[in-house]
Amino acid sequence: MSINIGNYHAEGPFGNENYLQARSGVYVILGRKQTATNWSVVDIGESRDIRERVGNHDRALCWRGQGHAELAVAAIYADAQNRMVIERQLRTQFNPPCGLI
Repeated sequence: MSINIGNYHAEGPFGNENYLQARSGVYVILGRKQTATNWSVVDIGESRDIRERVGNHDRALCWRGQGHAELAVAAIYADAQNRMVIERQLRTQFNPPCGLI
């Protein structure tokens, strides 16, 4: 499975963080109101281990509080330097409701 997030090709969206690899990269939390609707960006972050970060995230309550019927995560795997650049670009582009820049 794959999805385009901005100008980046991401793996996912996955309904469970166990499908993520334990690698460095950017995670994008996606939500949608109904199965037939498009995904919207709920949160964006970066980590050296995105599977662990998403599974134990301090903003998970915010994700669930956005009123989406379905939440999922997509991953853009990248090294430490590039993941920070990608995160900033995507946060600027999408201005997600959860999290701070």
